[in-house]
Amino acid sequence: MIIFGTKGYIYQLAILTLVCGHCGNPSAHTLRKRVTKFTLFFVPLFPFSTKYATQCTFCGAEQQISSEQAQQLQAQSAGSGQGVQGGQPYGQAQQGQQNPYQR
Repeated sequence: MIIFGTKGYIYQLAILTLVCGHCGNPSAHTLRKRVTKFTLFFVPLFPFSTKYATQCTFCGAEQQISSEQAQQLQAQSAGSGQGVQGGQPYGQAQQGQQNPYQR
């Protein structure tokens, strides 16, 4: 007997401030990478599908994008300092940045 299947993984690559194409609000969007891997006996062996998407945090609308667009957005977020910092929990201000909701 051979047991095989698939398993999906979602990686959050960056958080960007964009104007949503669905609701029209300038809000934070998460840039995500979804990888589906082939498994054999519950061991993931190789990826056979990779898709990129952005999701609006205001209305929840998700838009599929190409890998080239995802690379451009990721480079844009790294250049502007908006990207997700490794190991930093969400909601905490980075050093040198003020919380925009405090006066």
